[in-house]
Amino acid sequence: MAKKELLKEYEGDESNKKEVSRSDFPPNFFFGVATSAYQVEGAYKEGGRGPSIWDAFSHTEGKIIDKSNGDVAVDQYHRYKEDVELIAKLGFEYYRFSISWSRIFPDGLGTKINDEGINYYNNLINALLEKGIQPCITLYHWDLPLHLHETMGGWLNKQIVKYFAIYADTCFASFGDRVKIWITINEPLQTAVNGYDVGIYAPGRCQGSSIEPYLAAHHQILAHAAAVSIYRSKYKDKQGGQVGLVLDCEWAEAHSEKNEDKTAAARRLDFQLGWYLHPIYFGDYPEVMQERLGDRLPKFSEEEKDLLRNSIDFVGLNHYTSRFIAHVPDSPEEGDFYKAQEMERIVEWEGGEKIGEKAASEWLYVVPWGIRKVLNYIAQRYNNPPIYVTENGMDDEDNETSPLHEMLDDKLRVVYYKRYLAAVAQAIKDGVDVRGYFAWSLLDNFEWAQGYTKRFGLVYVDYKNGLSRHPKSSANWFLQFLKGGEGKNGKKD
Repeated sequence: MAKKELLKEYEGDESNKKEVSRSDFPPNFFFGVATSAYQVEGAYKEGGRGPSIWDAFSHTEGKIIDKSNGDVAVDQYHRYKEDVELIAKLGFEYYRFSISWSRIFPDGLGTKINDEGINYYNNLINALLEKGIQPCITLYHWDLPLHLHETMGGWLNKQIVKYFAIYADTCFASFGDRVKIWITINEPLQTAVNGYDVGIYAPGRCQGSSIEPYLAAHHQILAHAAAVSIYRSKYKDKQGGQVGLVLDCEWAEAHSEKNEDKTAAARRLDFQLGWYLHPIYFGDYPEVMQERLGDRLPKFSEEEKDLLRNSIDFVGLNHYTSRFIAHVPDSPEEGDFYKAQEMERIVEWEGGEKIGEKAASEWLYVVPWGIRKVLNYIAQRYNNPPIYVTENGMDDEDNETSPLHEMLDDKLRVVYYKRYLAAVAQAIKDGVDVRGYFAWSLLDNFEWAQGYTKRFGLVYVDYKNGLSRHPKSSANWFLQFLKGGEGKNGKKD
C-alpha cells in the first residue's frame, strides 16, 4: 500500500470521524495516569533514601539542558495526598508510579531495609485505595542505587540480577497484599542504549564499547525473569496479582514499497520489541540481532531460557510517536545500537509534509495511526498477549513568559489524546487484547536530560510559585471522557 493511501485509510477511519467516548472501550477496560519516582518525588536526601545514578548524573555539569535536577522535582514525597486527591477528582481508576530502589535499600544491596521508605509507599498505596484508585507499581524506572553502579558496574554486572531479585521480593512482601499490577522494569531499551551506548542518560556510559548496551539489556531481561519467578513461586497464589514488563516502541512504517525498506522497518521493530519479547516468547534474541551483532550479543544458558520462557503476564507498551524507516548502509544516528540497524528514521511523507504535527520534543510527532499498528503488531507477532498501554502522551515547551491561562489551554494535547484513544479503541475492535491505558503524565515534572523545559503533564506545575498544581484543558477533557462511562441505567458501562 502506498504511503498516501495508508494515510487516507487511517485518517478516514471511523475512529477519527467521531468523538471517542468511554463506551468505545470494553466495560472492564481501565484508565489511569502515570509518573516515576525520580521525576516527581524529590526529597532526595530525606527518609533514609540513598543516592541513585540520576542524582549523580543530574548533578554533573552539562548533562541536563537547563542545569536542573530531581532534588525537589515536584515534591510528591510531601504532597502525595494532594496528588491522590487530584487523580480522584479527575476520575482515573489507576495510578502507575515507580518505587525508588534506594528508598527501600539505600545501597541497593538488600542487607538492611529502610523502614521509612516502606512507610512512605505504604502511605501512598493506602491513600490511593481510600479514594478507590488502584496502585500499579513499577519496580525500576531508571534510578539505580548509585552504590551498585560505583562498586560493581550496575547493569553491566550479572550480580545485579541477584540484588534486583532481593529488592523485588521485598516489595512483593511489603505491598503485594494491596497491589495487583506489577511492572518489573520500565523501558529497558532506554537504559541500555541511552545509559550504556550513547550516554545521554544516567549512568552516562559512552565508552565506544559495542558490548555494554547488550550486556545491560541482557541483565535487565534476566532480572525481570528472576522477579517474576519469585512472584509466581511465593506470592501469586495468595496475592493474585500479575507481573509484566514495559517496553517502548515507536511504530516503524516502511518508507517505500522497496523490499529493503520493508526489511529495514521489520528489523527496526525486532531491535525495539524483539530484543526483549523474543527471549520471553521464543527463548532467544531475534535472528536478525544475532546475525548483525554476533559475539556482541550475550548468550542465554538453557537454564536461563527456561526461566525466561513465558515470564510475563502482560506486555506494557509505552508509545508516543512513529517514524518512516528507510534502509541506509550507514545510519546517521550515533551509537552501536543504531549503526547495527542500518536504517534511517524519517519524519516526512514523500511530498515533504511532516508525518504529523510536532510536539515540543524534537522526536515527538502526533501520529495516531501508529499506535493502532504497533498494538496489532504485538498481537500478531506474540500470540495476542494482554496489553496495557502504560504510557502515552505529548509535551509542550515550558514558556516562562506565557500567562498561566495560555499554558493551561493545551489544545494540541486534547487532540492528541482524542485521536490516540480512538486508535486504541480501533485496535481493540481489530481483536487486540488491550485491557488498560495510562496517560503520561499526571504532572509536569523533571523530564530527564531535558530538565524542566518540557511539560508532559495533564496538570500544570508552577515551578515559580510553590509548585502549585493547575489542571489543564486535557485534564478536564479526561474528566468529561471518564464521566461518559455512565451507562443508560446509571451504572458504569
